[in-house]
Amino acid sequence: MKKIAFVITSLVISLGFYACSNDDDFTFVAQSNTEEISFENTLLESYQLSSANADNLAERFIWNKADFDVPTPVYYEVQASSDESFEAITVLASDLTENNYGVTVANMLSLAEDAGLDNAPDTEAPNTGTLYFRVRAYVGDDAANVVEQLSETLLFPVVLVQEEEGESPIEIKPHLFMVGDVTEAGWDNNANNTPLFRDSENDNNFFFTGRFAGSASTEGFKLLEVLGAWQPQWGVDGTNVSSSDILGSDPSAFEVDEDGYYSFNINTEELTYTLEKYDASAAATYTNIGIIGDASAGGWDTDTDLVQSTFDPHLWHAEGVELVDGEIKFRADHLWDNSWGASTELSGQGMNNNDPNIPVKAGTYNVWFNDLDGRYILIPQE
Repeated sequence: MKKIAFVITSLVISLGFYACSNDDDFTFVAQSNTEEISFENTLLESYQLSSANADNLAERFIWNKADFDVPTPVYYEVQASSDESFEAITVLASDLTENNYGVTVANMLSLAEDAGLDNAPDTEAPNTGTLYFRVRAYVGDDAANVVEQLSETLLFPVVLVQEEEGESPIEIKPHLFMVGDVTEAGWDNNANNTPLFRDSENDNNFFFTGRFAGSASTEGFKLLEVLGAWQPQWGVDGTNVSSSDILGSDPSAFEVDEDGYYSFNINTEELTYTLEKYDASAAATYTNIGIIGDASAGGWDTDTDLVQSTFDPHLWHAEGVELVDGEIKFRADHLWDNSWGASTELSGQGMNNNDPNIPVKAGTYNVWFNDLDGRYILIPQE
C-alpha cells in the first residue's frame, strides 16, 4: 500500500513539473499591423548643403514609437536612398532604441552625389534635388523571425551651394545661446545672450566655463539656436538632453541651485551633458582684453577693445566687429604678457603660451572671449 501511494505521489509531482514547464513556454506573437510609423519633423523648404559644413547636423529625424504588442525591445533602422523606390539603400544607423537620429551634412552630400547632384557651376548636373529617408522598426534578432514595419518615405529637399572657383566663403556653423534666470540675459531671448563656445573639431560639441547665478528659487537655463527665437530650444527631459524638436514641446531647464562658477559641456549629437562646479578663486582678472592683428582695424599696433561683462568679469565681447582677411590674437591690458590664439578660425581655445595666430576671413562678426579657459568664438553677422 505504501508502495502504491509512493507511485501515485511521484506521478502527481511529475505532472506538476510538466505543467510548470509548459506554463513557462508561452510564445508571444508580434503584430506587424500596429499604428504606422510617421516622421514628426517639420522640414524647411530646402536645406543648403556645403562641404565646408560637412560635420554639421543637417536635421534630426524624429518619429513616433512603434508598438508590436510584445514585451521585447523595439529597434529602429534609418534608411536613406537617392531614389524614391529605395532600390539602393544606405543604412545610416541600425539597432537604435531611441526614436530619433541626427543626420549630418556629410551624409546628405554623399546621398546627393549618388543622386547625380553637383555644385560645380561649369557642369550640366543640377545642384537641387530630393533625397529620401524612411525608418524600419523591428523586433527579434533571428533573420527568419524578425517582424518589421516601414515608415512612409520622407522627401528631403536639398540645394548644393555653388561655389565659384577660388571662392572660400565663411563657414556656416551651429550656435547655442544661453537664456534663463541664472544667466546674464535672464529670460530675454534677444539680449546679447552669452553663447556657448563651440569645439573647433566637433561642431556639435559646446563648452562654457563661467558664472551661473543659481539659487534654491531659480529655474535654471536653456539653450537657443537662434537669438530672438524660442525654438529650436535645448534643455533636459528628466536627466537626458533633449530639445523642442525631439519632444514636440519645450524641454525643462538645466538646474543650477547655487551661485558660483561652473564648467558646462553639451553634445547635441550624442545628447549628453555635464555640469560641474569650477574653482575660479585663483583666476587672474584683467582690466582689458582686446583683439589685435592685421585682420583688425588697428593692425598689429592698436587693440580693438572688447567689453567686459558686468555679470562675469572673465567674459568679454564686442558686436559688429569688421575684420578683413588675415590673422588676429586676443591679448590682455594692451601688452603681450598674456595673449591667446589658435590655428582654428571661428572658434577655438588659446593656451596663453606663445599661441599661433587665429586665421580670419573678411566679414562682420560678434566676438566673444573667455579668459578663464582661453576659448573664443566669432559669430558671422549678415
